[in-house]
Amino acid sequence: MLRMDSVSKKYLHRGQYVTALDNASVSIPKGDFVSLVGPSGSGKSTLLLMLGGMLSPSSGLVFLDGQSLYALSPNGRAELRKQKLGFVFQTFNLVPYLTALENVQVPLYLAGVEVDAQRDQATALLERLGLGERMHHKPCELSVGQQQRVALARMLANDPAVVLADEPTGNLDPDTSRQIIEFFEEINDEGKTIVMVTHDPRAAERARRTLRLANGQILPEAIATEQLHVA
Repeated sequence: MLRMDSVSKKYLHRGQYVTALDNASVSIPKGDFVSLVGPSGSGKSTLLLMLGGMLSPSSGLVFLDGQSLYALSPNGRAELRKQKLGFVFQTFNLVPYLTALENVQVPLYLAGVEVDAQRDQATALLERLGLGERMHHKPCELSVGQQQRVALARMLANDPAVVLADEPTGNLDPDTSRQIIEFFEEINDEGKTIVMVTHDPRAAERARRTLRLANGQILPEAIATEQLHVA
């Protein structure tokens, strides 16, 4: 489903090139649940953004369902993201003046879904995530964990095949983190492909497999697993 072939990314910083990703190749089949781990600056978020069609590589190819992402126009990539990808971030990016229900309705509205169907789908998602009694509250009236669950519901509104998550439990307490990872396991069991950046070894171990990055390179999986358990 997702594939990177010999992908590198270099940035020009203060007159010098910095390598964020160095000749990285990876294949992530449909239904996989992959955690990306490694120290800060190792290239995890760069890799995730490239898989999501949001950051073009300096060299190499990125594929989603056999389609070369960066051979598409920016509008073409945006359309593919809308159809197939869902994003979850450490910062929830909720619209502050909208209620939880209205925040979840936003992608449905953008997709042209009829208003009553928007409400029904958004309500069902929020109830599934345990927010049935909080759906008319604005983000400032919700706890951090509740805001993350609203963000999850919004991400699922268009039923993406692939979920890309960047530190989804980074701001959460241990109990709420566990609930979020359990929800990821649930939707993975339903067939969604998940790629998750995390610094939390407990969260990483819940994935089906772990990829460890260091200095912009993906380490062999056996080494990654060994280092994860040492951490």
